[in-house]
Amino acid sequence: AEALVRWESSNRGTEMPGSFIPIFENNGFILDLDLYVFEKVCHMIRSWIDRGLDPILISVNLSRAYLHDMSFIESFEAVRKKYDVPPKYIELEITETAVIENTSILTDIVNVIHKLGYYCSIDDFGSGYSSLNLLKEIPVDTIKLDKGFFSGKNAGSLQSATIVRSVINLAKDLDMKTVSEGIEDEKQVAFL
Repeated sequence: AEALVRWESSNRGTEMPGSFIPIFENNGFILDLDLYVFEKVCHMIRSWIDRGLDPILISVNLSRAYLHDMSFIESFEAVRKKYDVPPKYIELEITETAVIENTSILTDIVNVIHKLGYYCSIDDFGSGYSSLNLLKEIPVDTIKLDKGFFSGKNAGSLQSATIVRSVINLAKDLDMKTVSEGIEDEKQVAFL
C-alpha cells in the first residue's frame, strides 16, 4: 500500500497533490507534511498490531527537501519508536527526479534507510530521464513504474510493452521488486 495525501478544502473540494505539493516544496511545509503522513502510517500499523492483525508494507513518500540533510531520518525514527513499529513494515519512497539530482547523497541515504531496517523504492521510474546507472548506483528494493507507461496514446504499444517487460526483467535480475502505478482498468491489467 502507499500512503497518499489529499487536501480537503471546504470551498474547492478535494485537492490532488499536484495542486499543493509544489507550493509546499517551495515554502518548506512539505517537511512537516511528510512527517505527519509518516506518523499517521505508524499509528495505523500500531493499531493493526494491537488488534492482532498482520500489517502490510506501506510506502511513504520522502520529499526532495529531505535529501539535503541526512539528519531527517532521526525525526522519522523518533516517530517510529514512539509507536513501537518494526521498520520492516515501512518503505520510504524517493522520486526518480530526486534520485537524478543527488545520486551520491542518495546512495548514503538509502544505505542508512536499509541499516535502520526500512525498505526503499524509486517512485515514478520512467517519468523523467531514467538512467540505468541509477539502478547500479542506488541500492533500492523496489522500482515503481510510472503510470505514463500504462495510459495515454502509446499505452499498450509494442514499444511500451518492450520497455515495461525489459524493466521488469532487469529488476528481477537485480533482485528488486516492481510496482506498476496507475493501473485502473482491465485493459491495463491484461497488458501487464
